[in-house]
Amino acid sequence: MAKKVFFLRYTLELKLLQQGRATFKELSEYLNSHSEFTDEVIGFSKRTFQRDMQDIRAIFNIDILYDRKSKAYFIDSVDKSTTTDRMLETFEMFNALNLTDDLSYFIQFEKRKPQGTHHFHGLLHCIKNHFVVNFPYHKYDDDIIVKREVEPYALKEFKSRWYLIAKDQNDSYVKTFGLDRIQELNITKKKFAPPENFNANNLYKDYFGIVNSSKDKAEEIILSFDNFNGKYIKSFPLHESQQIIADNENETRIKLFLHTTFDFEIELLSHGDRVKIISPDRLKKRMGEIYKNALDKNKD
Repeated sequence: MAKKVFFLRYTLELKLLQQGRATFKELSEYLNSHSEFTDEVIGFSKRTFQRDMQDIRAIFNIDILYDRKSKAYFIDSVDKSTTTDRMLETFEMFNALNLTDDLSYFIQFEKRKPQGTHHFHGLLHCIKNHFVVNFPYHKYDDDIIVKREVEPYALKEFKSRWYLIAKDQNDSYVKTFGLDRIQELNITKKKFAPPENFNANNLYKDYFGIVNSSKDKAEEIILSFDNFNGKYIKSFPLHESQQIIADNENETRIKLFLHTTFDFEIELLSHGDRVKIISPDRLKKRMGEIYKNALDKNKD
């Protein structure tokens, strides 16, 4: 049996169990209902499922549990995380793309591709094992290449680009480095002791994007979108702090709690005249200055 059929079965099993508990009969019926999407018979038995549970634990680090009382299988809520969801999403896309040889008529891929992802595996190894790394780094702001030696702490994704969060040994500040600007990664034999209370999620909790330095404190931000753009904002929130405070035929009004950094200003500009800044006044003034400067630059 082709390996892709195994992966298809794993993702289908997990996809159903993410929705809630399921008996073996329900799992079997679900797999059979999706057998049309593959040229090979999936095949399923309790013995097969027991093997699948072991493979899923090894590949996805997810434990499928069994409740004798309800005679149903389930995934412990502890295992439901963003990382797991993205892994499943990737495998599901992989399986879908393997159903046909010629995809050009059916799928249009983004022509722009993020660079630097070939460093991902090496950096993840160093993060987990606490190895210092160094690399020539291309700074876009002054267009020079600088040698950096850092303690790698975490990897962060933003707008389809990947960034390394690391402490620069030159000045001991925690910074972000774009993987696309790392010229050549060198893994040293030097070890470092990771900070005890470091948490990458907390570091960016009140920020939008990868810029986490601001002279101003995080504050309440209220934005009003027209009805059309409001649908997109509801389906894909700007930030984890987003709350909908009004939603009608005229507007979708949201509340955020953020530092107003450059990344956030760029995001607001991308919505053009479909967003209105209700508060704070300082942000309204700042965005007004940006629009005025843009108009001045584009005058005949």
